[in-house]
Order: sequence, then structure tokens, then C-alpha cells
Amino acid sequence: MEKKPTHNIDFIKFKRNPYRDLLEMRDVNPICFVPQVNATMICDRESIYQCEKNINVFSSVQPKGLMTILMGQNMMRKDGEAHAEERKTIFRTISPKTSRDYWRDKFETIADTIIKNIQARKYGDLLEIYAKEFSAECLKLVTGLTNMTAAEMDRVSQGMIDGCSNYTGDSDIETYCNNCTKSIDEHIDEIVGEINRRSDFSMISTMLEGKLSEKQISANIKLAISGGQNEPRDAIAGCIWAALNFQLKERLLEKNNWDQLFNEYCRWMSPIGMSPREIAKDYSYKNISFKKGDRVFLMFSSANRDRKVFNNADEFVLERDCSKSIHFGAGPHYCAGASIASTMISLVALPKLFTALPKLRLIDKEKYEFDGWAFRGITSLKCVW
Repeated sequence: MEKKPTHNIDFIKFKRNPYRDLLEMRDVNPICFVPQVNATMICDRESIYQCEKNINVFSSVQPKGLMTILMGQNMMRKDGEAHAEERKTIFRTISPKTSRDYWRDKFETIADTIIKNIQARKYGDLLEIYAKEFSAECLKLVTGLTNMTAAEMDRVSQGMIDGCSNYTGDSDIETYCNNCTKSIDEHIDEIVGEINRRSDFSMISTMLEGKLSEKQISANIKLAISGGQNEPRDAIAGCIWAALNFQLKERLLEKNNWDQLFNEYCRWMSPIGMSPREIAKDYSYKNISFKKGDRVFLMFSSANRDRKVFNNADEFVLERDCSKSIHFGAGPHYCAGASIASTMISLVALPKLFTALPKLRLIDKEKYEFDGWAFRGITSLKCVW
């Protein structure tokens, strides 16, 4: 039995651009221990696809994991029946039918309002004034936290994301994350305590009607905010950048294939780059030994650039077949919010913006940067229109 090989990273450089290291890992040691994050990274698409579904070994239950400690044990950190029951409870909120027949009209109203406000301007950072605000306003409706401002929604989401990827143990990041989770609980308490609160399709309503406990509601709302703000925000901004940078605007407007743009962008620059697991029992895979308690990172960002699966994997190809991309994960933990995200981005945010701003263009192609490895997004999106 082989011991896990080791791959060392420069954490600052890895955060700025993980793809160089991930390529080397896939080519040399696709399953390797990375001391700087004290975890084994699984980097090839085949292994991730198989291991993610093997929940008896690669468990989402992580009592000492950062997400569980900072946010509570949400359904993403449960397996089997416990996970399935909570996921079933919120299905009314997140189903493809609800996304299409209920949320889409509301998302369109939000987009129209924001776009109307920015049309009179000549330029601006669309990450800040469009992607961030649109994502937050939509998430307020989906969660039921209509008492939270869009700015606060983005703040607490970023704070939790930073906390959950704080593998270097920065105490300031942890303290700030705790401040964010406290704010969320206060907003939940206020909404739940409203005397005239009416039932709707929001997560809070659905979970209350499903008789989930206060802790379950708190943990799952935090999960929804951590995944439902930053990732759509970064995907919207990233898709806008890709459409303009690769000169795809006219083709997209003609063919209306915004879903292709969304899926290829998420394959090429995965907003969610990693999902953690904990080894539940001693196990060997591909002659590599795992010990109970080992921390494992499933590197989605690496899988989606696996050259054994995708031709010219490092290139952005609009018409690419993305059916084997796992930017939403695989198996029982496939992203619960996938339908809502697709509705928000492919059906509303992108076509609305590009139709309303036909002269939209980047200010300077050379000045755009991406950041992050566990979660990744463009740092600013300054455009003129």
C-alpha cells in the first residue's frame, strides 16, 4: 500500500491562481497530501466523481470542520437519511418548477429595477452595482430574510465564506465570521417572530412548516447564504467578463445560449473550487491509504480542467459539451440550489443586462484579476456602456 505523496504549495500564490499547481498534481500525483492546508487533495475528475458518491467513507459529517463549528451542522454536513430529510423539506423552495414558475418573475423585477438605476450611468463596477446587489436581493426572497439589506447579505455571506476557508487559522477571520453568523440569527429571529408573517415559498416558511428545529433552520439558512450569495454573484460577474473578454456578446444575443455561457464559465473558473470531506473509516483507493479522520478536499476546479475529460481544458469554449463538468458537485450532495442559480443567471441576470446595455464593454482587458482557491471570483468588473 502506498503512502500518500506530498505536494507543497505557496499558499499566497495558490490563492491567486491555483490552476498551475492543480495541473501538476493531476499530471504527477492526482491524490496527494498538501501540508499547508493539512488535507489530502483529490484532483482528477474520475476519482472525485467516484469518491463523492461513496458517503460511507468520504463523509460530509465533520464535527470539527470549520463549517460545522462556525455555522452549525447544516444538511450539507449530514449524510444519508438525515441529509435527505432536510433536503426534502426545502424542496418546495428550490425545485425546478418553483424556480421557473415562482421565482423567475420576481428575479426579473429585481433585475429590471437595478438595471434601470445603472442605465443612466456611463460606467461602473458591475460586480458591485449589479452582480452583488442582484444576487443579494434574490437571496433575501429565497431565504425569507427580507428584513436584511442587500449590503448586509453580501457582508455576512463573505464573512462566512472566509471563515469556512480559513485553514490557516487566522483568529481575526474567525471573529469576524462569528459576528456575521450572529447577525443572521438576529434577522431570523426577527422574521420568525413577526405576528403577521405569511406563509410563502421561502426557506424559512418551508422549514417552519416542515417543523425543523431552531438549530436546523439557523444552520440551513446560513448554508443558503454562504452558497447563495457569493457563488451567484461571482458567476454573474465572471460570465459578464467572459462574454466581453472573449468577444461573445453578439453571438450570445443572437443565439440566446446564456446557459452555455454559464456552464462553461463555471467549468472553466469554478466559483466553488473545493468541497471538504472527512474519512469515516480506514480505506484504500487506487492503492492510496486513507485513515479515519483524515481531511480530504475534492477539488472541483481541478476536475473541471482534467485533460482526460475535456479537450483544450484550459481554454474557454462557448459551445463545449459541459455535461461532465461537476461545478455543482455529484451524487447525493449535488447542489440543492442549482435550479435557482440557473434561473437567476441564465434566464434573468445575463440576458437582461446585455439586452439593456448593447454598448457594454470592458474598460481595460489587462486589469482584471481573479482570486481564491476554495471559492473563486473576479475582484472587480469595471465597464463602460
